[in-house]
Amino acid sequence: MERVFPLIETERLALRNVSANDAKDMFTYLSDQDVVQHMGLEPYKSSEEVMEEINWYKSIWENGTGIRWCITLKDEDTVIGSCGFLNMQQKHYKAEIGYELSRNYWGQGIASEALEAVLAYGFKHLNLERIEALIEPLNTSSQRLVEKHGFLREGLLRHYEYTCGKFDDLYMYSILKGDFPSLKHTK
Repeated sequence: MERVFPLIETERLALRNVSANDAKDMFTYLSDQDVVQHMGLEPYKSSEEVMEEINWYKSIWENGTGIRWCITLKDEDTVIGSCGFLNMQQKHYKAEIGYELSRNYWGQGIASEALEAVLAYGFKHLNLERIEALIEPLNTSSQRLVEKHGFLREGLLRHYEYTCGKFDDLYMYSILKGDFPSLKHTK
């Protein structure tokens, strides 16, 4: 039996599965240096590169190693970002979270709203105990975002990744199921 990709709705957002039709919308923000600068990526230069990203979203879902939702506003079907899990390890009840948002939507609480919904899904439906976020030290807005949602900084991973021709240090953040605010009073 084929698994059904879950739709998540929040007050303002619909988080849904990606399709090839979303490539143009995704190119808008994945080609923006300000959006990708802390993702270990060069700005995308073609729709073919965006299709590789779409195929990766599909492959992590099919392989059970992650799930990535496209972020859209409820009243529009334009993809304005994504949020989801990667490097999911069911055996250890943990996953890494990642996200990005089109610059046109920064500062409106959209990333926060999407992150809250995806964290809740991970703890409630994927039975995760630990969710990690790896964040570059210069990406202070992302650090503030995860801290607002209860993540704790555990330490600095020195030269943890090699991207864009350089070694990157990354802060390791995590949140445990018992630390997640909206789950503290539910069984």
